[in-house]
Amino acid sequence: MSAKLPAPVNVLLVDDLHENLLALEALLRCDGVKILKAQSGSDALELLLQFDVALAILDVQMPGMDGFELAELMRGTERTRRVPIIFLTAGNADLRRKFRGYEAGAVDFLQKPIESDIIRSKVDVFVELFRQRQEVAQQRDDLQAATAENARLLAESQRHAAALEEADRRKDDFLAVLAHELRNPLAPVRNAIEILRHSDEANQVMREAREIISRQVSHMSRLIDDLLDVARIARGKIQLRNEHCDAAEIVRQTAEDYRATIDAAKATLEVDVAASLPIHADRTRVAQVIGNLLHNAAKFTPPGGRVRVSASSDEAGDFASIVVSDTGIGLSPEVKARLFEPFSQAEQGADRASGGLGLGLSLARNIAELHGGTLDAESEGPGRGATFTLKLPLLAGEYVPEVEQKPAAPAAATGKLRILIVEDNSDAARSLQVLLGLMGYEVSVVADGKAGIEAAKSHKPDVIMSDIGLPGEYDGYQLARRLRSESDLANIHLIAISGYGQPEDRKRSHDAGFDQHLVKPVDIQRLKKALDPLRA
Repeated sequence: MSAKLPAPVNVLLVDDLHENLLALEALLRCDGVKILKAQSGSDALELLLQFDVALAILDVQMPGMDGFELAELMRGTERTRRVPIIFLTAGNADLRRKFRGYEAGAVDFLQKPIESDIIRSKVDVFVELFRQRQEVAQQRDDLQAATAENARLLAESQRHAAALEEADRRKDDFLAVLAHELRNPLAPVRNAIEILRHSDEANQVMREAREIISRQVSHMSRLIDDLLDVARIARGKIQLRNEHCDAAEIVRQTAEDYRATIDAAKATLEVDVAASLPIHADRTRVAQVIGNLLHNAAKFTPPGGRVRVSASSDEAGDFASIVVSDTGIGLSPEVKARLFEPFSQAEQGADRASGGLGLGLSLARNIAELHGGTLDAESEGPGRGATFTLKLPLLAGEYVPEVEQKPAAPAAATGKLRILIVEDNSDAARSLQVLLGLMGYEVSVVADGKAGIEAAKSHKPDVIMSDIGLPGEYDGYQLARRLRSESDLANIHLIAISGYGQPEDRKRSHDAGFDQHLVKPVDIQRLKKALDPLRA
């Protein structure tokens, strides 16, 4: 492809004699130069209005408007004031005439007859200068256009970034509200399950139905927690509560916690754990990762299969290596490639029969990386089982557990603990009231914060268990602040029960005056742990 030729450069010749113009044109004609001819000053001005010229060659002696007058007019006009001018004269070029020519803006003054080499070389110089000026101007225009485009793209990207940030914030708000709204109906369901546990244990059908509901409520709670955790990790909002702990102990305890789940899947659990593996980590989060791996192993291992968990130091002694393997369905290369991507399981068609949102492994790897560790998967293919290896940095030396100071046994209770429930959801309130009654507590219920304050003044309960999102004048936070502000009510033990359970939610309830914060649906063991010390 041939290079594009540059546009021709215009050179203006002004002489009242036609034959002089023809002679000059023949002398200066060359490729890339276009000769514009004028026989008077007025004709020249018309051409200058139409064309940009690199050089004007003006005859001095012309009837009407002479060369000097034309040059002065050119210098007085913004469009032509910078056009270089060469004067030609056949007369006497004395000092006075030359001075007037230079004063009018001439760059040179040539005497006729003109030497062809001299005028040709001068024209070449000004033509080249004009081309360079055009290139500079073009580069300037291109730079300005590029700068304007960059500014436009920057502004557009900033708008998109702001829109994405706003969408991200709205998504997190939505997830928090979704979790709250999903946890609210789960609370009375879990309470009802515990009530059923206190009823007829001899009815096998009822017992099995109750356990099915209990497992599904736990599963739903797990999905909600995973969904929120993945969103928080993606925004860098998750905070680890690291402490000196023993990975071996965490593995042993978590394996025992999941033994019933694996037994229910009719698989065998094998545990092989080293004596001590000291790490600096968030104990709860590490247990969450191991529990996730054991949960998946149980889910994808057919009856009669085997799940094995081991924990030891790696060969270099730098990492605790926690391995969970199974004899389950295995991993194809395609599934393995996207195994740790959020929601990847949801894209696997028939695998949806296994349930879940495909968030657990993504969350587990993120937690491992937050600890400075890794989480990887290996499989020999479909039907050949899978092996997951979690590595966490080891600490030097042996783990020495802290000696817990056992509290003195509480004195015997002098009467039933009086509990006031403040909850606007009638099913949640009534089911919790019945459950606590079966556990031996004296329980009353009100539906809003104002009634809660009045009931606290009249009944003087030992404990108030309050929802946060209450209707009316007082929400849960305002209720707690009001109770703490009155001396005769300030010692009541306050427990927040909420569908919001993130660290900032717990801090806000603590700052308002609550002693404890339980997340809906409240686990019966956590409820007992919260209330048992208060029985005395």
